[in-house]
Amino acid sequence: MPRRKEDPGLPKAVSLKVLAEHLQLSPATISVVLNGSPTANDIPDKTKQRIFAAAQKFNYRPNYIARSLRNKRSFTVAILAPELSEGYGALLLNAIDEALLQEGYFYFVATHRRRPDLLQEYPRMLMERSVEGFLVIDTALEEKLPLPTITVSGHRKLPGVTNVILDHEHAAQMALQHLVELGHERIVFMRGQSFSSDSEDRWKAIRHVAAKLGIKIQPELTIQLSLNTFSPIMGYPVMQELLTRTRDFSAVFAYNDLSAIGAIRALRETGLQVPEDVSVVGFDDINSAAFQNPSLTTIRQPLREMGSIAAKTLLRRLEGASVPAEIQVQPELIVRESTCPARSRVRRPSPARTRNHI
Repeated sequence: MPRRKEDPGLPKAVSLKVLAEHLQLSPATISVVLNGSPTANDIPDKTKQRIFAAAQKFNYRPNYIARSLRNKRSFTVAILAPELSEGYGALLLNAIDEALLQEGYFYFVATHRRRPDLLQEYPRMLMERSVEGFLVIDTALEEKLPLPTITVSGHRKLPGVTNVILDHEHAAQMALQHLVELGHERIVFMRGQSFSSDSEDRWKAIRHVAAKLGIKIQPELTIQLSLNTFSPIMGYPVMQELLTRTRDFSAVFAYNDLSAIGAIRALRETGLQVPEDVSVVGFDDINSAAFQNPSLTTIRQPLREMGSIAAKTLLRRLEGASVPAEIQVQPELIVRESTCPARSRVRRPSPARTRNHI
């Protein structure tokens, strides 16, 4: 069979050395630009544009296999998460993806559904695929993993594990102070599921701050979430059940935005208006929180920042740098439309309510 002639209009792929000679630049300069390394920020834009144009013209692609063999490394990490869905996990994963891509790393994602057998099996399977470290999201690790590990919202102190966590004390202070200033006294509190890694620390912070502010946490107004889901359904049936027992409350502090959205649905179905009858505060500030009706007042976790910090901390550790055992980030109160003064108070404009964020 005669060989097919190559189209002379399509340039052949070239090596990094040939590309460097063509551009009269060092291979290192070309490599940092095409791999998106932070050091590329020091290279003039005009030079970077020349590199990108030449790489496209000559079909050049960085040889990651050669890079791995040369350094005896895989440049691959693993991400362990309970589930991938709207909100918390998705925002973290997008930030992690961006940080790893910028440094030329590949990654595997394994969702363990909080099953103990998968939490035991997946690390071994991922290590067989030559991952160099683990990024663990919203997972209560029982013991340290065999490779360098960074957790997001992991609170257990384990040797060799860095925890990236939120300042839950400050978060509780802002949320409850906001409700107190609006005149709310009888507040429904949603406790997170027992398997959620933030649940215990957040509840401890809420109890501590409530005591300081003189807020009495009523057992009959405390809701325990239990459904293993990342959906608004988690807050819907528990609020329905509460409403069969009492309506003697004026505010709800939800465990997260999804449970707040489910709770609002249940409140509305019984004829209660949000915020006129019941104010609702969420937690996380997921992308859809600003577009709910009413838009959701919430505690913003800087999830993109947390994901980026986690990824970059793991990469620093893989390069041999020393990293802290804990990195704490700060929350922010985002006041929108789902909170207003309690019914017993005279309605008057509040300076806080001018902060209507998207």
